[in-house]
Amino acid sequence: MFQKTKQFCDSFLEYGLPGFDVIAYKDGECIFRYMNGYSDLENKVKISGNEKYNIYSCSKVITCTAALMLWEKGLFSLEDKLSDYMPEFSEMYVKTENGLKKAENPILIKHLFEMTAGFSYDTESPQIKKCIDETDGKCPTREMIKYLAKEPLLFEPGERWEYSLCHDVLAAFIEFISGEKFEDFIKNNIFSKLGMNNSSFMESADTANERVVQYRYRNGKGYSEGRDIVCYKFGSEYASGGAGCISTVEDYIKFAEALRKGELIKPETVKLMMTDRLKEEQKTVLYGKARYGYGLGVRCPKGDDRYVDFGWSGAAGAHTSIDMQNGITIFVGANMFSFPFMDIYGSMLCRFIKAELYGEDFKQIGKDVAEFWKTLEN
Repeated sequence: MFQKTKQFCDSFLEYGLPGFDVIAYKDGECIFRYMNGYSDLENKVKISGNEKYNIYSCSKVITCTAALMLWEKGLFSLEDKLSDYMPEFSEMYVKTENGLKKAENPILIKHLFEMTAGFSYDTESPQIKKCIDETDGKCPTREMIKYLAKEPLLFEPGERWEYSLCHDVLAAFIEFISGEKFEDFIKNNIFSKLGMNNSSFMESADTANERVVQYRYRNGKGYSEGRDIVCYKFGSEYASGGAGCISTVEDYIKFAEALRKGELIKPETVKLMMTDRLKEEQKTVLYGKARYGYGLGVRCPKGDDRYVDFGWSGAAGAHTSIDMQNGITIFVGANMFSFPFMDIYGSMLCRFIKAELYGEDFKQIGKDVAEFWKTLEN
């Protein structure tokens, strides 16, 4: 069973992905696990299934879930002003063609979830560099965000969608609301609860060799980027809510399954999380906007029967897909930056697995896959 799915997975290797590890659950049971390729291409170390991955933006789903756990306790409203909790955001400025102007709209908590607050993803901005310098490279999470608040916004809060450091700010907000360090809150309320013993937002440097080697895709080949988190680990005491989690395939699927089953946040909160919240004018740069909407920190269904999952992807190829409609959860561990179309291959996997489970016709999937690779080759 799942031969066509395995063939599709193996095609990733033909196009330059060093290795992958795919796991899928259906109604709470593991129905598919397949891995191939290398965790260390130069030394020909085969994927074993026990690798630790820098999952980058798959961290965002964890962070947003954690924040919603606090929301369910009534500790804040999505419509609250961020500055009511973190006063450094009281007076913000926006970049315009004519220079800086004072922001007319406040940043609301919902803007952090929705990626509509106005922040950028400039990891080398002047204030970030200043924090690194003035904290001797430590950059405690809450302190770093105080520096970030001094950077001008790209647009008025709520005006449009922009992939950014919104969820890093959300991590600092979690610190403020919970009274715990962000990484401790996640460990105490998610990782320990689910038995995710190989996951962390603050792993020590001496365990770096336990992680897979990362590669960057260029012209069909992979070039080593080492094992450490690239760009988003600003300092030794910084936990990036948007990109800082280290996890394994078997750990992350525990989280995704718990989210699907309503074990971390209530089913109605999961439904809220996966409901498209953006207006069409806000989606001008939304990744995958032709196929998905965007909810509270996740891509989400928007009416196309081919794309019914929610979740997100990571910069080095990690991917999570949760299909509430069919009870299917998928996680992919991978180790390559800039692998083309990493934001949709997980969705393709969902379709392959469903087709093989239910004996559906592969003709349309075959057409879509052919178009997928055709686009890649161009």
